[in-house]
Amino acid sequence: MFELVARNRRRSAVLIALFALFTAFVLLAVGYGVGLGAWGIAVALIGAALLSGGTYWKSDAIALRASRARPADATEFARLHNLVEGLCIASGVPKPRLYVIDDPAPNAFATGRNPQHGALAVTTGLLERMNRVELEGVLAHELSHIKNYDIAVSTLAVMVVGAVTLLTDLSWRFHWMSGHRRRTDGSGPGPGALLALVGLVLVAVGPIAARLMHFAVSRRRESLADFSAVEITRYPPGLISALEKLAADDTVVRSGSRATAHLWIEDPMAQDFGTGNWVRLNRWFNTHPPLQERIDALRELL
Repeated sequence: MFELVARNRRRSAVLIALFALFTAFVLLAVGYGVGLGAWGIAVALIGAALLSGGTYWKSDAIALRASRARPADATEFARLHNLVEGLCIASGVPKPRLYVIDDPAPNAFATGRNPQHGALAVTTGLLERMNRVELEGVLAHELSHIKNYDIAVSTLAVMVVGAVTLLTDLSWRFHWMSGHRRRTDGSGPGPGALLALVGLVLVAVGPIAARLMHFAVSRRRESLADFSAVEITRYPPGLISALEKLAADDTVVRSGSRATAHLWIEDPMAQDFGTGNWVRLNRWFNTHPPLQERIDALRELL
């Protein structure tokens, strides 16, 4: 188990590095192709770095606000606080800030840039439908994400995917303007034309490739978090029963979005026809392995 977690961290770090290198290469290719020059590219890189740093620093606040989460009062939600405190002692993780989302759909997610700045949010539906051992299993799963630094990896991956997607729009605009200038000044295609073409191709396919790589990381970390949760609770039936309840439930989190879908213990987007719109698209971009697959894997531990 410890080796799997360590391997997941290493692979995630490598993927994030590849994301960053890919984004930088696309930015450089497009910049040279449209004639921004060295200073223009330097300013763009600095601006992107500052924006990414600010987003990363405030990633937990952004995710919580997007999900309409509110702080969990220690008196009103005493059971939640008691369970999390006990699990934190068992796992050696600092107690995260706790939040509640007023939504009947049972679900939960963790966010933050590191374990010292982690946050854990649960829906009121989860608190109402899960018994103590089931809720303990779900909370242990989310604490495992915090302990394994999955939350930091997820935040960085989303930032890179967003940056590549933004470049897609900007590159096409600059490419049209650059092509128009070349036609009017009679200079014809310059030495950066081929580099610009390569950059445009990469930008066009970049969001899809980055998203698919991010899905691979998300699916792997969900399975590892399940096993890490069982290691913390020492009771596989608790998480198994919780996942079975989630599989049987067809309600959809109202504040769920594709931008934060990878954070939740179960994909919050509609997966069954009749429960929401864009079901086929949601299934195609599902960031989680099937619940039944996760349940079967945990049953092998019994």
